Amino acid sequence: MTLKLKLFVCLAILSAALLALAGAFYHTARTNEAALSTILVDRVQPLEDLKTVADTYAVLIVDNAHKALNGNVGYREAADNVRAGAAAIDESWQSYRATEIEGEEEQLAQQAETQMAAADAAVIRLEAILDSGDAAALERFVERDLYQTIDPLSETITALSAMQIDIASSVTQQALKDTNVALTIVVVLAILAVAAIALSIFIVTRKVVRPITNLSSVVHDLAKSGDGQLPHLEQKDEIGDMARAIDAFLNAVLEKERAAAAITAREQKMVTDTLAEGLSALAAGDLTVEVTAAYPPAYAGLKSNYNDAVKSLRTLIESVARGTETIRGSSSEIAQSSESLARRTEANAASLEETSAALAQMNDRISRGASAAKDTAESANQANSVVRDGRSLAEQAMQAMGRVQESAEGIDTVIEGLDKIAFQTRVLAMNAAVEAGRAGEAGRGFAVVADLVSALAMRAEEEAGSAREQLTTTQEEVGNAVGTVQRVDAALEQISSSVGNVNQLLDTMAADNQAQASAIAEIVTAVSDMDRSTQQNAAMVEETSAASRQLASEVTVLAEEAAHFRTGPAAAHTIPLVHQAQSASLH
Repeated sequence: MTLKLKLFVCLAILSAALLALAGAFYHTARTNEAALSTILVDRVQPLEDLKTVADTYAVLIVDNAHKALNGNVGYREAADNVRAGAAAIDESWQSYRATEIEGEEEQLAQQAETQMAAADAAVIRLEAILDSGDAAALERFVERDLYQTIDPLSETITALSAMQIDIASSVTQQALKDTNVALTIVVVLAILAVAAIALSIFIVTRKVVRPITNLSSVVHDLAKSGDGQLPHLEQKDEIGDMARAIDAFLNAVLEKERAAAAITAREQKMVTDTLAEGLSALAAGDLTVEVTAAYPPAYAGLKSNYNDAVKSLRTLIESVARGTETIRGSSSEIAQSSESLARRTEANAASLEETSAALAQMNDRISRGASAAKDTAESANQANSVVRDGRSLAEQAMQAMGRVQESAEGIDTVIEGLDKIAFQTRVLAMNAAVEAGRAGEAGRGFAVVADLVSALAMRAEEEAGSAREQLTTTQEEVGNAVGTVQRVDAALEQISSSVGNVNQLLDTMAADNQAQASAIAEIVTAVSDMDRSTQQNAAMVEETSAASRQLASEVTVLAEEAAHFRTGPAAAHTIPLVHQAQSASLH
């Protein structure tokens, strides 16, 4: 069976299962729809109509008759309500009769219609009594005829309503049974559909996916190792066709590879044979042998590289042979020069060692001089700092004396004010004495006080004058002190300038000494380095002399070894062309 047919069978089984499942759903839906329609149209609506008939007889007929009898409503209103009730009863009954009625229900309906005819006649009589307004006739009709006519009809309608409920229950139970059956069928069909899907997956996996996977794995293994057997060659479907096609393709590829390997092996044998002959000649010291056989294109580069290497080696050996003689003579001259250089280098090393010791002593003395100049410069800096502090104190003294002079001027102003106050006090005392004289005996005591105040004012003027004179003397002394301090400040400034110049000279001397010390230290270091280098050079010259002698010996050995190789054209020959015929047959 082909893969196409297998897949078609799987899809057919799956489609049949889905169609059966859809049909079962459709049948269930239609059955439930019919049951619901029967219950709603033929049972629920008729039940509502029957209820309307029963309620209308009870409310609009019997109740209005009692209300009119009791005086709760008027006769005309009651008559209108009874007519409306009769119309509603007729409409509801006609709606009920329009539904599907059969069997026992039809018999009860006919019985109800017979009873309704009697009830309708009673209703017509009730309407006539209400229109006439005869209360006694209404009372007799209600007590004797109304209930006897309507009660049997109420019982029949109640029986019809109960029958509607029973039939609706029966239809509902049957619909539920049908639904359960349909659900069972749906579940069975769903299980069958799942089984069909599982079977389809199994068939596709077992008959399609797994063979393709196995075939792909074997092809990969064959591509890596070249060994293996393709599966599914015996199958009669597309997988078998694919396996047989891959097997034929692999066989063709392997056949081509075998043919190419055979040709490559023959070419490699020819190449290795010719290279072996050339390498044998090269091992024997014959550098004139080259490969002249016709190589395949893939090995043409190897032939060219081998011949170029032989040519380069031949040129090298010729150069070595020529250079050994030159090196032999030069090495002897180098050895003699090295011995002479060693003797002179040892003498230079001794002189440099003595020079280094003398420079070290000079460096020590200059360093101590530089240190002393630096200490002197620091002392001059300290003296200059002291002079600056003295100038600062003189400046502060001048500022303090200026403030004293300003205070003296303020005191002079105060003394002048006191003098004015004493003068005014004396004038007041004189006025008081005049006023006391005018007062006579009564002002005698006040006159004594006025005299005392006048005397006190005169004494205050005398003291103020003395204070002004003393203050003037103090101001002159302060001015003289300020001048003296200014001269001291000028002298300190000259000292500070001189000390600064001395400090600059000492700094310059210290810097020069330090620079000389640094230069001498660098010279000492350089001479020490030269001394070490000279000692090393002397040792190296000794080693060079020994190496030169060793070089002469090695050059002699190298010349002897180079003589083993044949590089002259007289010895030149080529590899026999025994393989040219083989190369021509390969191509």
